[in-house]
Amino acid sequence: MQVKSFPITFKSLGFVWLLSVGAAHAFAAPPDRITGTVDNRRATVIPGNISRLAQPSADRGAVDPGKQMDYIVLLFKPSAAQQAELDQLLVDQQNPSSPRFHQWLTPEEFADQFGLSSGDQSKAVAWLHSEGFQVKHSARGRNWVAFSGTAAQVSAALHTSIHRFDVNGETHFANTTEPSVPEALAGVVGGFLGLNDFYPKPHAVLVPDYNSSSGAHYLAPGDFETIYDITPLYQAGFNGTGQSIAVVGESDVLLSDLQAFRTRYGLPANNPKMLLYDTDPGFNSADQVEANLDLEWAGAIAPAATIYYVYGPDAITAAVAAVDYNVAPVISISFGYCEIDFDPLFYSAITQQANAQGITILSASGDTGAAGCHETEPLATRGLSVQFPAALPQVTGVGGTEFVESNGAYWGTTNSTAFSSALS
Repeated sequence: MQVKSFPITFKSLGFVWLLSVGAAHAFAAPPDRITGTVDNRRATVIPGNISRLAQPSADRGAVDPGKQMDYIVLLFKPSAAQQAELDQLLVDQQNPSSPRFHQWLTPEEFADQFGLSSGDQSKAVAWLHSEGFQVKHSARGRNWVAFSGTAAQVSAALHTSIHRFDVNGETHFANTTEPSVPEALAGVVGGFLGLNDFYPKPHAVLVPDYNSSSGAHYLAPGDFETIYDITPLYQAGFNGTGQSIAVVGESDVLLSDLQAFRTRYGLPANNPKMLLYDTDPGFNSADQVEANLDLEWAGAIAPAATIYYVYGPDAITAAVAAVDYNVAPVISISFGYCEIDFDPLFYSAITQQANAQGITILSASGDTGAAGCHETEPLATRGLSVQFPAALPQVTGVGGTEFVESNGAYWGTTNSTAFSSALS
């Protein structure tokens, strides 16, 4: 069964947001920081927004000026004072002696403390409109805006060129120079997502089908229950009831695949709730396999939990949207890329927001270890590096478990409580 309808959208979640606004604590409004006239003729370069993979040797020339570029994210950064206060809040939220211990914020409360002022947000949005862009969404935390337009509009507004690139047998697009924004906006702009389509890759590795005589070991949900000793949790009534998990992905999925998995292993029916953040990515085989694995096993370990699948062309943008949705205290990401391809300060702004809202972000570390930036090499021969976003301090990197054969039935491991947080 192909998923073509999306029962949960920004609009249908709107009533939840209104309730959260009404329940929010009162905070002093952030001061205006955009004081000058927004004039695109006086522009300032925003560094750190060129992909390492967009090498001149792979450049195949400018894209069609009419090429549609969907859901570009313009991220706003906090002021120095806001950043210092946010750093302190994150410490206090983890300090049992603090009155702010585990006092998680809503996105609206985050906006009132650490986002742009409403006036500054309006000025940024007005500038995008003036450049002919369609504004798709303004974040509830007032720290980013998503917009769409043509390559010609992007080139004119951001003073950069969008070119085609052939990389590892794939055709991509990317900006060739650092983008610029009006001088009056430069102090609040942190960077951009969506100026290229070098999206993170799934960590799942496809292997040939095996039969029972191959010597290969497969794990069913019951095996995980035994190996990780979570049977006592189930017996105590902890099965995910009342909990939510957000899984992010880059492909459509078939509910029939997920239903067949749950039926085969005796799990109760529990379809994920589909949250498409913008453009439908369609079906991509490798990305779909990763999404299936993540959705199936999150639901296998916490069979009664509500699973949200937040997806679109880019898993990282999906994670940004998941923080904005604020529908789950856990976000699971199994897509990654070389850490040097991403600006940690840019993404820390979002992951810190997630932590302030009480969200734990779990990211697969991948199988490359210290060779995280060597796509075609098994060893880190050109320096140590790891995978993003597991490299971020606000993200918990989750590595694979190596089992040691013991009694011939299961494998011994020290990670006996690794999955308990998804249940409790």
